[in-house]
Amino acid sequence: MKIEMHTINNINIAEVISEEIIINDAVDGLDLLGNLYYQGFDKIIIHKQNIIPDFFDLKNGIAGEILQKFSNYRVSLAIVGDFSAPSKSLKDFIYESNKGKHINFLPSTAEALQTIAG
Repeated sequence: MKIEMHTINNINIAEVISEEIIINDAVDGLDLLGNLYYQGFDKIIIHKQNIIPDFFDLKNGIAGEILQKFSNYRVSLAIVGDFSAPSKSLKDFIYESNKGKHINFLPSTAEALQTIAG
């Protein structure tokens, strides 16, 4: 795992780069959050392929449990990936999340940087 730092408008944003799944459960999400927060980041970008696919099945509650931790610690999170063919419930969840400021689902890193730095 590599952390790439982006600085926009004096805001440091951590982009997690990896070929592997980094978040398998809520403990992994909290570990990532804590490690990056400790390094001075309160805005994080992670790619969809680095999160266990079960995260995107809202019935099991993994997404809610992980995203609640980011909200509780007031750490902004952008998840980057292709969300063009989600289930109706995931599509609605993404729509509602993207209306807020803490959790966003976006198609590209460039859009994530623009949104999360705004």
